Amino acid sequence: MRVLIIIAVAVVSYLIGSINFSIILSKMIGKKDIRESGSGNAGATNMLRTYGKKMGVITLLLDVLKGIIVVFIGKALGHSDMMYPNTHFDMMINDVALSYIAGVCVILGHNFPLYFGFKGGKGVATSLGVVLMLNWKVGLIVAVIAIAIMAITRYVSLGSIIGGAMFIVIEIVKAFIMHEYNVIQLVCVIIIGGLLIARHHANIKRLLNGTENKLSFKKSE
Repeated sequence: MRVLIIIAVAVVSYLIGSINFSIILSKMIGKKDIRESGSGNAGATNMLRTYGKKMGVITLLLDVLKGIIVVFIGKALGHSDMMYPNTHFDMMINDVALSYIAGVCVILGHNFPLYFGFKGGKGVATSLGVVLMLNWKVGLIVAVIAIAIMAITRYVSLGSIIGGAMFIVIEIVKAFIMHEYNVIQLVCVIIIGGLLIARHHANIKRLLNGTENKLSFKKSE
């Protein structure tokens, strides 16, 4: 039963993550897939640049909400009697670890959506929702650092990349200080932060070349 719950949470989380709101909304309001506009990325920043602040904010909130809902489900099922630990492996996949697994899967769904040819976004907003739900204190620190960098440099990509790296560092330091070592949880942390960085590989090249686009609140023509 325990293994079935873990698999079910992973699958449902991925399917929820695959609901890409930027693609859906762009087809509703512009009759055009957002991946054919602007940077070609299926995310809130490209929606902002293509359709303006209102659609950018709506997409951002919906993507964040995906992460929040999925981690909430993971935590709720993790506390259920069906997840009562019997073995050492069971103890590693506790309520916290299950929520981290859910977080990884919803981000994978957003980045590689089943419904849209596995071509999705970069998972910034969804990762934010996941991290805030996993540990709101860590999430707040990461968010403040990322937003500060975005505000100062006007590079959304740079803030996102550093935010992903900071999440990994903070979680590892926290585990070391509190002596709470859960291998599955730490692996999920590295995947979440690593995916965020890896999905910005093209942005990293443009940042190094000085050709990366800065954030603008003006809707493109």
